Amino acid sequence: MQISFVAPADVTAKSGTKEGGAQVVGAIEGAALLPAAVRLDRASGGALARALKVSRFKGKPGQMVEVLAPSGMVASRLLLVGLGKAESLDEKGLETLGAQIAGRLYGAGESQASIEIDVPKGAKVKKSELAAHLAFGAKLKSYAFDKYRTRNLDEYEKKLNAVRIVTADVGAAQKAHAGLAAVAEGVFFARDLVNEPPNVLYPAEFARRAKAQLSKLGVKVEILGEAEMKKQGFGALLGVGQGSERESQLVVMQWNGGKKSGKPFALVGKGVCFDSGGLSIKVGAGMQGMKGDMAGAACVAGTLLTLARRKARVNVVGVVGLVENMPDGGAFRPDDVLTSLSGQTIEVLNTDAEGRLVLADALTYTQRRFSPKAVIDLATLTGAIVQTLGFEHAGIFSNDDELVRRVQAVGRFTGERVWQLPLDPFYDKMIRSKIADMKNIGGANSGAITAAQFLKRFIEKDTVWAHLDIAGVAWQDGEQKPTIPSWGTGWGVRLLNKLMKEHYES
Repeated sequence: MQISFVAPADVTAKSGTKEGGAQVVGAIEGAALLPAAVRLDRASGGALARALKVSRFKGKPGQMVEVLAPSGMVASRLLLVGLGKAESLDEKGLETLGAQIAGRLYGAGESQASIEIDVPKGAKVKKSELAAHLAFGAKLKSYAFDKYRTRNLDEYEKKLNAVRIVTADVGAAQKAHAGLAAVAEGVFFARDLVNEPPNVLYPAEFARRAKAQLSKLGVKVEILGEAEMKKQGFGALLGVGQGSERESQLVVMQWNGGKKSGKPFALVGKGVCFDSGGLSIKVGAGMQGMKGDMAGAACVAGTLLTLARRKARVNVVGVVGLVENMPDGGAFRPDDVLTSLSGQTIEVLNTDAEGRLVLADALTYTQRRFSPKAVIDLATLTGAIVQTLGFEHAGIFSNDDELVRRVQAVGRFTGERVWQLPLDPFYDKMIRSKIADMKNIGGANSGAITAAQFLKRFIEKDTVWAHLDIAGVAWQDGEQKPTIPSWGTGWGVRLLNKLMKEHYES
């Protein structure tokens, strides 16, 4: 989808009366038409006003009414969209609206459109912000993963290839949108990684794609194979991958956009490219979708791409542990004891609790090599978090209340919301082992919490840390959220980019 920003005079002279395609205008709650809608209503001989009389349109968020082939205009349709109350209009609502508009036009088979939505009186957003966030929402909706389709392509084709956003401040809108376009690129990269089938995207291929995409943007990318990790003592991560024919990898990505002397912020991602459960094998239905068990790693890679694309003034290191958890004769077993990179020993009671083992070594490596100012790890770690929070919030666990407050705040702004759950010595007792330093599961209850308590044991003294369990938000049906097509959501790229921009950039 090509997005451009044009001045109102250009649209009045061209798109409003002479060019084809859809014309999109707005109204606030109470069905009060905004100025562009009034102008096009007059140009169409009152078509919008007549349509309102026979519709249930009240201007509430997401409501739409359309007029096909309006008289006196070349436009294929007039689409009136509801913005809700002017004082409630914000960036996230505009992104949702942009996605809803694009979705409606995709369904109608439109190839081009002009969106001219004025800033209503009483709204807190600027004209340029309104235009940029509408464009961002429409761009996110344009994502499709259809590279493997060979038949009935017309059914899936998205024909909307040109969208003009009308704004009185074209330059400011373009500048605001440039940063958002970088975010969209990172989100799309993360979605692509999650959506790829596991026979195509295995650890070495993930590593190759990360290096290919990020190196050209100035990100330093290193790849550690099994020989190097064995030499250093990655016993937990390598234990998970030893049942697979595919070699495990550790990818280290460094974006140095801040001061040379500044410590980096660290992002660590779980990258289980396919999770069969290992010898504690999943049932058939539970194994479906496990190509996405590397969504945490995908988010880290997508975030590094976004930061590099917009040349963020911050130092960030991303570390992702990439494995396959498979059940061959060499696989690790229940009752095995693994020695982690930290030196701590882990009794394995369930090989399907493998993500925390991968993260344990990745976290230790990250802290010891980079001494980061703070660490956030992201992982599709537990089904328990889905049972607790459903599909609307990720769970956050942390040893630092200020970091939690910052993540929660940017999560509310971006729509990628998090909910804090406890860390407590009581839950820590649940992962005590009779023969090793700890066991990798804590029993039937409090699964998301005991997993976080496990990870906390690998956080070294004075390291500021947060763990995000994203199992409920990393992939879902696109019907649930307007800006997210099925399947991979790219969750976390927007949140982490905003966190860096608001709190850590110089």
